[in-house]
Amino acid sequence: MLRTIPKAELLTITIILGIMNSYKHFKICIGLLLISLAPLHAQIANDLTHEEALKALLAAKKKAEDSQVLVNIAVVDAGANLKAFIRLDESYLGSIDVAIKKAKTSRYFNAATGDIGKLTQPGGIIYNIEHSNGGLITFPGGVPIKNKEGKIIGAIGVSGGTIEQDHEIASSGALSILK
Repeated sequence: MLRTIPKAELLTITIILGIMNSYKHFKICIGLLLISLAPLHAQIANDLTHEEALKALLAAKKKAEDSQVLVNIAVVDAGANLKAFIRLDESYLGSIDVAIKKAKTSRYFNAATGDIGKLTQPGGIIYNIEHSNGGLITFPGGVPIKNKEGKIIGAIGVSGGTIEQDHEIASSGALSILK
């Protein structure tokens, strides 16, 4: 089906074609052309809403405070993008990045980071995978977040306590979405 191209898109195409005269920039220009013509979508259908991210964050925060554990808590959406974060007062600065990476690792592989860690030990089937994707964390504290239909819509990562405490706090945040 043919469509009328708006003047703004025509101008973009004209500029890009002009740049394409230099073969060196050919691939870049094709990429820009495709991006400029592609429809934009703000969110995928099974993504974590900001309300759900905040609910998971606050449930994990309450569990951490009740347990008197100083942690950092990160929530990522279905695309593994940071959606919510909190650093409890006096929690370790070094745990900020760890919490975020636990959440991302959990979402990248749709599994709890502790379960992934069992496979990353020497001789494991994915040994050394933690060096991929800009650095992964493969010990407990990252948990997928599922909606009521069982679809993974994000993940939560917690760091600052023991690995058992981190996992328990993350799990309480993830489960809060189902209530």
